[in-house]
Amino acid sequence: MRVVVWTDGSSRGNPGPGGYGAVLLFRDSAGVEHRRELSAGYRETTNNRMELLGVISALEALKRPCEVEVHSDSQYVVNAFNKGWVWGWLKRGWKTASKQPVKNPDLWKRLLAAKKPHDVTFIWVKGHAGTELNERCDELATTAADDRANWLEDKGFSAQGGLF
Repeated sequence: MRVVVWTDGSSRGNPGPGGYGAVLLFRDSAGVEHRRELSAGYRETTNNRMELLGVISALEALKRPCEVEVHSDSQYVVNAFNKGWVWGWLKRGWKTASKQPVKNPDLWKRLLAAKKPHDVTFIWVKGHAGTELNERCDELATTAADDRANWLEDKGFSAQGGLF
């Protein structure tokens, strides 16, 4: 099955309240198009963590191996795969080329696990450029970031003392 995913992350302050949004599109065996939207907000986090969680939540929602096309306006996420940064970090024990600790290793590890059963392609899109599904993901992410009543705790952010 082929799935097209659009994702975005947002934070109100960096760090601050944040959220992610994801839209998943696929056609079933009868050719009927389906759409699923995902979002969640967090009390305190960073924009990059929300960009990662948008992709993670979409991949974790898939119930069987798929061919997945991920569209994101996050160069952080897209370049990590398209330029191979993540494989270098993994090889160096989650250190950058300059021997500094990689930020957000908990989410990178989770993303690698979520990605593993799928054939995933990452496509960068310019943010806030009027692309319909990118704008929808931004709306989902910012709405979640502003929804205090439903904020979750970003345990990975908190575990690091909130300093990434």
